[in-house]
Amino acid sequence: MKFLNYISGNYPQILSLLVDHLKLTAVSVGLAILIGVPLGILISYAAKSSKPVLSVANIIQAIPSMALLGAMIPLLGIGIVPAIVAVVLYSLLPIIKNTYTGIENINPQTLEAAKGIGLTPFQVLTKVQIPLALPVIMAGVRIASVTAVGLMTMAAFIGAGGLGYLVFSGIRTVNNNQILAGAIPACVLALMVDFILGLVEKLVTPISLQKGDNSLKKKRRKAQKITLAGAAGLLAVVFVLTSVGGTAQNTRTVSIGSKDFTEQEILGNLVADLIEDRTDISVNRRLSLGGSQVCFGAIQTGDIDLYIDYTGTVYSDVLKHTPISDVELVYQTAKAELKDQFDLEVLKQMSFNNTYTLAVTQEMAAENNLEKMSDLSRIADTLVSGTTFEFSNREDGLPGLLKTYGFQMKENITLDGSPRYTALKNGEINIVDAFATDGLLKKFGLKTLEDDKGFFPPYYAIPVVRADTLEEYPEIAVVLEELAPVLTDDVMAELNYRVDELQQSPADVAREFLKESGLI
Repeated sequence: MKFLNYISGNYPQILSLLVDHLKLTAVSVGLAILIGVPLGILISYAAKSSKPVLSVANIIQAIPSMALLGAMIPLLGIGIVPAIVAVVLYSLLPIIKNTYTGIENINPQTLEAAKGIGLTPFQVLTKVQIPLALPVIMAGVRIASVTAVGLMTMAAFIGAGGLGYLVFSGIRTVNNNQILAGAIPACVLALMVDFILGLVEKLVTPISLQKGDNSLKKKRRKAQKITLAGAAGLLAVVFVLTSVGGTAQNTRTVSIGSKDFTEQEILGNLVADLIEDRTDISVNRRLSLGGSQVCFGAIQTGDIDLYIDYTGTVYSDVLKHTPISDVELVYQTAKAELKDQFDLEVLKQMSFNNTYTLAVTQEMAAENNLEKMSDLSRIADTLVSGTTFEFSNREDGLPGLLKTYGFQMKENITLDGSPRYTALKNGEINIVDAFATDGLLKKFGLKTLEDDKGFFPPYYAIPVVRADTLEEYPEIAVVLEELAPVLTDDVMAELNYRVDELQQSPADVAREFLKESGLI
């Protein structure tokens, strides 16, 4: 029942993401066919090139999808282009291999007969080889297409949209309904793609090679053609309608990005809603892009114009300074050096400090008398920690923390997002990293430990904007100054809780808060 309620309340977003997923998959597979089929034909004629081409395709197929997407970001930025390129590369192997195999396995006597009746090499290829190889080629296309539907869920990690957005958002907030709302349509889409391309595979297979009565097969082919025509027409309508809908855009547009956790999505929507309400600027929301370095890279390349970062993250992770606790010095240093080194402007910092903290269950805290981080030194060598990838690798994260407090954990398991909280409650790990304003702390009723040695720098939220964007739209700075004083620690924690526990969408939470605060 809860799942059905979620669907009924969010079906416009689900349908929109489904259409995006379908378009991205169709474009990717289409490009893969245009590249893969000619390559398969080429290596069937140039035998020496077959091994190198197939080896490269095999190597690409063996690269983990997240690694390939990560490699795309410095080259192509974020968004649709790198997602399509990655899926095209993954789709090439079955198409190239099946094209090559289909042409190579044609009976040589058939080819001799074709040459004997005077066909040119090109005519042999187009009138004999390709038609006879089409069933095998289509089998490769079918495999590539179904795989592409699944791979395209990864596009959400780099802001390309699609159903993966729902899946990964659901994982981060422990929202099983949201996960299912993304996973089930993706599965249905994969089955539909497989069915449609299965019909194409049958249609390109000569009737003489199919089993059964010829008259019955002809009737089936007619029905198959009608089904395919309907599917093609529907796909064309989807492409046309969505393309036309996206052409009428305001020329005064800025792109706003965010990192890939609850608070960042709320902040991204807060900023976007406020700008659109107070100005005539349209906002392109490219939210939930990834970690700090992904967003920072995106703003440098111009893929986004603005995003919210944190003073401590900029000071320690971006500018590589040793963490300090001086709030004003950290802010002023971040502001000055981002401008000097990257031509990025830092606006007025907000009133909440989303610093890192460590959290344990209330039961564990009571049993071991844990109040502050120094208390961990008594039992650290018996504990298994579960920390995010970013926290595990940053100097202002786990490495620096262990060095400052002088203890070592028995083991550290790297877990991203909400799964680490689930593992903590299940007793699989003993301690997690968290943000001070994280709504999941309240949801799971955890105990946060005091940073008694002042290791963590201040993490006040700061809008980071490209200098050229701010020069063109100076009103952005004025608008966002109004948001800064109302976002306190308690307010931000409550907004996060509404998403993480009450299962409200970040967009709805942001808009509701702005209305409650009288800002829009």
